[in-house]
Amino acid sequence: MKITPTAIPEVLLLEPRAFSDERGFFMETFQAERYRAAGIAAPFVQDNLSRSEQGVLRGLHFQHPYGQGKLVYVLEGEVFDVAVDVRRGSPTFGNWVGVYLDSTKKSQFWIPPGFAHGFCVTSPTALFAYKCTALYSPGTERSLRWDDPVIGIDWPLQKVSLSSKDRSAPCLRDLNQGHLPEYQQLPHDRRVYSGSAET
Repeated sequence: MKITPTAIPEVLLLEPRAFSDERGFFMETFQAERYRAAGIAAPFVQDNLSRSEQGVLRGLHFQHPYGQGKLVYVLEGEVFDVAVDVRRGSPTFGNWVGVYLDSTKKSQFWIPPGFAHGFCVTSPTALFAYKCTALYSPGTERSLRWDDPVIGIDWPLQKVSLSSKDRSAPCLRDLNQGHLPEYQQLPHDRRVYSGSAET
């Protein structure tokens, strides 16, 4: 498995190995020891699956407290997936990274707790899967405006379909500071792994 840190080092792009032949392919979408070697050690406690049409944008969402780390990937179609650092005191606070995920390349995106997450669908439909390190907590779910001009996410689509909740989400500067997680520097031995992790 190839692991590539992004411009925000805690956010990772992962490329699991797929074994293909004339019958199709086989791959491991998760294997605890291998992902622990990549720095993703928290146990996953909830799996989610969504299907959306082209132009649907879901996000930007995070939880505080009970922050969720998310390992996301696409089973059908293509999405543009985004993580925004909302950790108070972080050197990359308010910065974002985005990647295209699709069912052909089979890449995965790791978004640690403390980041807002969202995606928009760029194919006719997309089937989107994610594993979470904390249970969904409706009372602590927070939303951040998808087109916050200060954050400046370069979404590939400007005409998008939003839920009413996402349409009315505040900008980062307008969020209650108590609703934002606090940055905690990881110990040196848990810093981002770069390279390949194989078992």
